[in-house]
Amino acid sequence: MSKQIDVHDLNIFYGNFHAVQDVSMTIEARSVTAFIGPSGCGKSTFLRTLNRMHEVIPGGRVKGQVLVDGKDLYARSVDPVDVRRQVGMVFQRPNPFPTMSIKENVLAGVKLNSKRISAAAGDELAEKSLRGANLWGEVKDRLDKPGSGLSGGQQQRLCIARAIAVQPEVILMDEPCSALDPISTLAVEDLIDELKQDYTVVIVTHNMQQAARVSDRTGFFNLEATGKPGQLVEMGDTQRIFNNPAEKATEDYISGRFG
Repeated sequence: MSKQIDVHDLNIFYGNFHAVQDVSMTIEARSVTAFIGPSGCGKSTFLRTLNRMHEVIPGGRVKGQVLVDGKDLYARSVDPVDVRRQVGMVFQRPNPFPTMSIKENVLAGVKLNSKRISAAAGDELAEKSLRGANLWGEVKDRLDKPGSGLSGGQQQRLCIARAIAVQPEVILMDEPCSALDPISTLAVEDLIDELKQDYTVVIVTHNMQQAARVSDRTGFFNLEATGKPGQLVEMGDTQRIFNNPAEKATEDYISGRFG
């Protein structure tokens, strides 16, 4: 189900602004990859190119290749809507649709993709997705209540259930715990660990302890100066990046000397 991602010489632009320069990496299937680095270094921008979300910003474009299982997401024949179904996204702040019930929230992406689904199949998919997001036990008796009535941590897991429901191969998470309290953060981290059994998971986080806890591999992004493009400084097994980085800039960031 889950797929390997290969990125070759990726450059990201917004109009004339060169946001990210010359990134090449392999993101392994069925693993958790974390991106760390100071604010403004392009890690969230890079994450959004993995499902073409950066294109919703005017002037957003890339040069280079992003291959998922060998297929180029940026080939002319590829529909960005199909890419976003294949590569799901969970944002920094939980964003359930406020007028929809919990169950309707889970199935929203499926219905947006204009898939007709019977009531029985909808019930089954909602339960499966909520179980997959470790939320079923907490909400099974109030599926018709508004999703916005849940706690912040529950809302974030609801958004993960919504992402799972469309059966993607990759799940991207842009600082998924930054708006959550420590207990909710732990619940989402446990969930991330479980999701890699079935999905390729990529997260951006400012919390280095979180990267160390949940990821198999870590990429460190940095930039030479404000206004310069972000770059991937190094990438490798998380234990090695944190305990024995190859680059001084990585060591300085991890040890708190800057950033």
